[in-house]
Amino acid sequence: MSIIAEISQAIQNGKMKLIKELVPQAIEQGHTAQDILNNGLLHGMNIVGDRFTRNEAFVPEVLVAARAMNKGTELIKPLLAAEGNQPIGKACIGTVQGDLHDIGKNIVKLMLESQNIDVIDLGVDVAPEKFVETVKTENVDLVCCSALLTTTMPVMEQVVAALKEAGVRDQVKILVGGAPVTQEFCDQIGADVYTADGASAAKKAAELLTA
Repeated sequence: MSIIAEISQAIQNGKMKLIKELVPQAIEQGHTAQDILNNGLLHGMNIVGDRFTRNEAFVPEVLVAARAMNKGTELIKPLLAAEGNQPIGKACIGTVQGDLHDIGKNIVKLMLESQNIDVIDLGVDVAPEKFVETVKTENVDLVCCSALLTTTMPVMEQVVAALKEAGVRDQVKILVGGAPVTQEFCDQIGADVYTADGASAAKKAAELLTA
């Protein structure tokens, strides 16, 4: 097995310690940071994401794989910059105002980062105005809103309205998700994308940014 395949396998198994050993070895062997990222780290993470989508992997497995992926990315970041590799876009993500749930948001954040997207994490209980301010000051491409309660879902509509009022709605794509959220609700509030899980959200986000 090549070292790049070993890196992919280590991501799938969530072996952060092994990633810390394999990535420097791959660099020493002359592999480019781009090769390590695309064919090792991202390849492994995409397999985990696909398994998660098919209910063959669960939240803890996704989290440990994503943490291993982030460690690997951290190790090659300086080399990626030197090779001229740039993130494919920038997103901000937050659980909307009144909602303190963060596990789903954290998974989506990690999955977005695994697609080479720069992510600003606004945390939980995020007011619509904060999303607007971030769009204005950070030049983000995607606004990702999470809600785990039916009582906080309407805040997503307020986010869409606030972005329109601020004149920046057309600059971004709005992604919504969370247990009670549906495609019908997404259409109703004027958001752009609904996905049922983090892996699907990350894939859709990457499609939007590279279209």
